[in-house]
Amino acid sequence: MDLISSMRSFVRVYEARSFSAAAKDLNLGQPAVSKAVAQLEQELGVQLFLRSTRGLAPTDAGHRFYAHALRTLDEADLALEAVRGENAPLTGTLRVSGTITFMRQHIIPRLPLFTEQHPQLCIDLLLDDGNIGLVEEGAEVALRMGRLASSSLTARKIGQCRRLVVASPDYLARHGTPVQPGDLAGHAAIVLARGEGGEQVTFTRDGIPTEVVLQPRLRISALEGLRAAVLAGLGLAVASEWILEDALDSGQVVEVLGDWRLPDLDLWVVLPGGARHASPQARAFIAFVEEQLAATRYGVRCRRVRCAQCVA
Repeated sequence: MDLISSMRSFVRVYEARSFSAAAKDLNLGQPAVSKAVAQLEQELGVQLFLRSTRGLAPTDAGHRFYAHALRTLDEADLALEAVRGENAPLTGTLRVSGTITFMRQHIIPRLPLFTEQHPQLCIDLLLDDGNIGLVEEGAEVALRMGRLASSSLTARKIGQCRRLVVASPDYLARHGTPVQPGDLAGHAAIVLARGEGGEQVTFTRDGIPTEVVLQPRLRISALEGLRAAVLAGLGLAVASEWILEDALDSGQVVEVLGDWRLPDLDLWVVLPGGARHASPQARAFIAFVEEQLAATRYGVRCRRVRCAQCVA
């Protein structure tokens, strides 16, 4: 039995709820598709579909196997494209969406490596902190940060960083350094007005959560503005390590309350039609970003989910 081919047949039958429709999509005969699914069920020792004169319905085992089969086929397709890409040059235009600050600091400086590998490929970068929908943007790939809700879009977690309480040394010299989360109530806060921003923050230490309500002096709708305000000494902010990494390294900004933990911020690659339908250009770009992140402390093992909205 060709396991990959059988899994492809199963996935199409699952999605179409029909052996004949799946066979048409796969350009195979219906008996071949039925046989592939039957062999897969025999190999697994479970029934994947309930068959009746009224139609076809996945069993509980079928629902569970579908999610794993998708992941396996995605990875197999990525492996094939990676090898084929060595001999077939990428051409055309790839539209990539991402938040302004993250792309400016962590992706654009690394792009020369990618463009050197694919000199015939043109890249359109769509930078916006508002997370406009992929369909509206016409983007093939989006890099999003934050929580994901469930939808028809496909996302894979490719990175993660800490969220910190940060301030400039000048601000702390003038207003003092908080030593507990509750001290933040007496400080001017810079708050991101949307996405992962907000005035209510939950800290954790020794497994015990502590909620704090910040007192905003300044609300800003974009990460670039939040970064600039922190550097200017306008107040404290809860921000990701990603957007202030260079300033933290240089000492322009310092972390406070470092012995308390805030929820991490996740980075996701989002595809409008799923990894199996992504173009070779999109696959190559995703692989490049994952490779670059893997060389840093931010890279994580990929995890595939469904998402409707990504909050920056």
